[in-house]
Amino acid sequence: MDGSNAMWGGRFAEGPAAVMREINASIPFDKRLWKQDIAGSKAHVAMLGARGIVSAEDAATIAAGLDQVAAHYAANGVAEDLGLEDIHMQTEARLAEAIGPVAGRLHTARSRNDQVATDFRLWVRDAIDQVLAALGGFQAALLVRAEEHAASVMPGFTHLQSAQPVTLGHHLMAYHAMIARDVSRFADARVRMNRSPLGSAALAGTGFPIDRAMTARALGFDGPMTNSLDGVSDRDFALDYLVAATQCALHLSRLAEEFVLWASQPFGFVALSDQWSTGSSIMPQKRNPDAAELVRGHSGRIMGCMTALMVTMKGLPLAYSKDMQDDKPPVFEAHDLLALSIAAMTGMVKSATFRTERMRAVAEAGFATATDLADWLVREAGLPFREAHHVTGRAVKRAEDLGIALDALSIEDLKAIDARIDDRVYGVLSVDASVASRTSFGGTAPDNVRAAIRAARETSE
Repeated sequence: MDGSNAMWGGRFAEGPAAVMREINASIPFDKRLWKQDIAGSKAHVAMLGARGIVSAEDAATIAAGLDQVAAHYAANGVAEDLGLEDIHMQTEARLAEAIGPVAGRLHTARSRNDQVATDFRLWVRDAIDQVLAALGGFQAALLVRAEEHAASVMPGFTHLQSAQPVTLGHHLMAYHAMIARDVSRFADARVRMNRSPLGSAALAGTGFPIDRAMTARALGFDGPMTNSLDGVSDRDFALDYLVAATQCALHLSRLAEEFVLWASQPFGFVALSDQWSTGSSIMPQKRNPDAAELVRGHSGRIMGCMTALMVTMKGLPLAYSKDMQDDKPPVFEAHDLLALSIAAMTGMVKSATFRTERMRAVAEAGFATATDLADWLVREAGLPFREAHHVTGRAVKRAEDLGIALDALSIEDLKAIDARIDDRVYGVLSVDASVASRTSFGGTAPDNVRAAIRAARETSE
């Protein structure tokens, strides 16, 4: 060993043995699986007892001992003993301390390979349930604010340029629709993953007369996985979670970005609560949308977690390889970040003060009803759309020159541009008339927005 290499100092002073102990151990992160490990072990030993693979007395002793271990973990946490390299060995060691040598019967007809696959699948299933509950709360917050602002006019943008007026309620409901797709992705992933790998053993199954259907039922699975090789080596369920988490994080990031823009002085569309913004260390007038910016940043980290596990899994031959020990950290990290992001965005939506007068003023100033004028010329004056588009462009130019909104142009100004325009045109040139006219299904008309809110609430009940 080269003593000049600083990498071998400190905790690696023992040399290769210390490095191997640390690189091999997963207990610092897989200790999060302790509840699932206890649940899987209790289901397994109950089955062993029912099938006569271990005696009923031993099964009862082991089950009681597992309850003692669980109580210890709940009270004291899980010790990071690198000698007991993972949560499975830690639990078995604590079980032996509690009940003696009979603890060794627990691992009959089971491998750490199917054990960890089961534990991790149970954890991800629990994580999905937590995300679904959190997203339900976020959607509820969006519905409340969308209903409050079903008729509040704001500029709708394409290319971040003022395009057509919409309502704030309609804008918020767009995010509700995105989150509904996220909910469906997580729910689909949960259905697809709800099969038990327990009983696959190391890779080939076992010669013991186990009942895989019994353990699957006990753990809330729909049934056992059909192939033992796939049972121990599949991590699609973790990738499904990460893909859904990434898509959800992208949606949260888009809303976060809008809050960052809207909270800036040039926009002035929203004032974020003091709970969700911070002050500047040097500029006393500033309020920084830090929570929104962090949600935006977290989306990149969550995407990185997804990529990390995909790259880890992409070239692994069947069945289990030690690389798969690295499956859990990216999922744990992504879940923690996503939970924070959902909570932060829910809080921001609930507490934001929307400056609707400013939104309306910007919508009115951006000639956002130009398309309404073009549509009116087609519908009422019989112009081909391309000609109507040209006439409307001249009207916008005239309003720009005068420094007024389209609906402030006099009828004389409009007739000078095209004699076929008459007083009826003012019925479509205001921003309120514009949004009220967008009654096609999915459009921004306030009545449409309210109908969409009602439908969303009925779907969630």
